[in-house]
Amino acid sequence: MDYAEILAGREDLLPVYAGIVRALERFEEFPFLLESVYREAQELGDEDLDRLRFGLVRLQVYADIHRYENMEAAQQMKYIASVLERVIFGRLLLEGEEASGRQQCC
Repeated sequence: MDYAEILAGREDLLPVYAGIVRALERFEEFPFLLESVYREAQELGDEDLDRLRFGLVRLQVYADIHRYENMEAAQQMKYIASVLERVIFGRLLLEGEEASGRQQCC
């Protein structure tokens, strides 16, 4: 599985993806990579920050779609993406209104 391709979608790779891919390939190292990915993300401009966020969302969606193929890998992928999104952006984009106490339908 090409994690960088999932993160980038149809766009060019961002340098910050390298640290995320490293965490995805070596899950046990994620706690030690978290700060460096966060600091690198803080250096991004608004457009690249949006691309990063959608890359993390894309990773979560990909994990959901493929969860039955390899449950452990899908859980790790989703965990890394959601932790990074919360640390960098403060909340999950896919949480929507659930985070504020109102549940979405469907």
